[in-house]
Amino acid sequence: MMKTTKVPGDTLFVLFGASGDLSWRQVVPALFNLFLDDRLPKRFRLLAVGRADSDDAALVEHYRVGVAKNSRRGVPPADAWQAFSGMIRHIKLDATDPAGFRNLAQTLAAQEADWGNKTDRVFYLATPPSLFEPIALGISAAGLTQDRDHVRLVVEKPLGNDLASFRATNDALGRIFEERQLFRIDHFLGKETVQNILAMRFANPIFEPIWNRRYVDHVTITVAETLGVEQRGSFYEHTGALRDMVQNHLFQLLCLVAMEPPVNYDADDIRGKKADVLRAVRPITHDMVSAFAARGQYAEGWIQGAKLPAYRDEPKVDPHSNTETYAALKLYIDNWRWQGVPFYLRTGKRLAAGVSEISIRFRDVPHRAFPASAGLNSQPTRLVIQLSPEQGIVLKFMAKEPGPMLRLRPVDMRFCYSQAFQVEVPAAYETLLWDVMVGDATLFMRTDQVEAAWSLLMPVIEVWAENPALDFPNYAAGSWGPESADLMVARDGNSWLTPTISMP
Repeated sequence: MMKTTKVPGDTLFVLFGASGDLSWRQVVPALFNLFLDDRLPKRFRLLAVGRADSDDAALVEHYRVGVAKNSRRGVPPADAWQAFSGMIRHIKLDATDPAGFRNLAQTLAAQEADWGNKTDRVFYLATPPSLFEPIALGISAAGLTQDRDHVRLVVEKPLGNDLASFRATNDALGRIFEERQLFRIDHFLGKETVQNILAMRFANPIFEPIWNRRYVDHVTITVAETLGVEQRGSFYEHTGALRDMVQNHLFQLLCLVAMEPPVNYDADDIRGKKADVLRAVRPITHDMVSAFAARGQYAEGWIQGAKLPAYRDEPKVDPHSNTETYAALKLYIDNWRWQGVPFYLRTGKRLAAGVSEISIRFRDVPHRAFPASAGLNSQPTRLVIQLSPEQGIVLKFMAKEPGPMLRLRPVDMRFCYSQAFQVEVPAAYETLLWDVMVGDATLFMRTDQVEAAWSLLMPVIEVWAENPALDFPNYAAGSWGPESADLMVARDGNSWLTPTISMP
């Protein structure tokens, strides 16, 4: 069933980590925008759970400032905010205190009794992963997980730091909740352009016939940031680019590009096809890591006229850190559709531009009918799916210049979301939170997907941990990354496809 036919029922939204940065920047602004769009249930309560002493008025003001700074709509209208804030209630609770969970259970029961019917209960864990299991145990002990059909648990990444820690956390949650109740959120999958990959591929007969090894030479997936680690040095030191971005964001994009057509637009079917992609990825053994993976760490450099420090000089970073701020992989998918086609994935901080895109590079024409002077080779034919900052699709191909001479030049055929639809694109969290409330798991990661992703990366993680990089820092801030990543692609006779945005 398509998600657009569903309507959320009465909902009690329990937000753990209510005073934290994630709630302030993302969750509450997204809920408020859903309220403005009349997409929240008519009967809705936001129960903001945290350890800090606060009252409803103080928390509401904290959230109002967060919405004004972080919402796509800016400062909230006074009347709308007053109506929305009336749905917010603060609850003080320590995850180690069973009495707090019993109080929470009483609060939920009282609200249900007041409404006079059974409600959906969403438990959103905007907390450090170390609290996932204690909170899950607490709500279970308080009897809040018994109604399987009306209870959902939402957890943020990172889901573990490696395969073993993911399994430990996931097994703990799996002893309390069924798989259909677990929503593992990855905000990348809530982006309209990411969702449109499926529509572009499977709703248009011109793309699917050429979406295979016969016509595609290689695929490049880029998620680049100009930002450094900002104030997240202590977190990033234990994470790095491979865990922070590749294991979830880039692998999810890989799955959407490479998956087989679903039978129906159904959560289980789509997630099953995505899992099939990860199972078909050729494993990178320990002795293959140097040829199939590249890492980097940024040195000082210049971006948009500002001189920026090296990673090792950032706050809360080890001055001898071996943490990678750039990671690139070369992957092969061993199945009928993609056999022999390389997929190049790269992500990094302090790169030349902030851009996320997927480039499908098509094979060259089999016979060159035009003379070399015509300029046929000046640009490969490729399809670019732009995710950010521009959102759209670009087809790059060759056309003849006007005039008597036979001269070819590259041209672009562009589709732009903002121009085509002339509506404001919802934020990713708005899409995902609404899906949680209606119980649609299509855009959320299933256990086997996450486990397969960790399994693929473990040899790289282990080799990099056992062999500290001798050349860090090895790329300047403001560049496109280390030379080792260029060499990895050059061995195949290829180069990284230049992103389609205008360079700063």
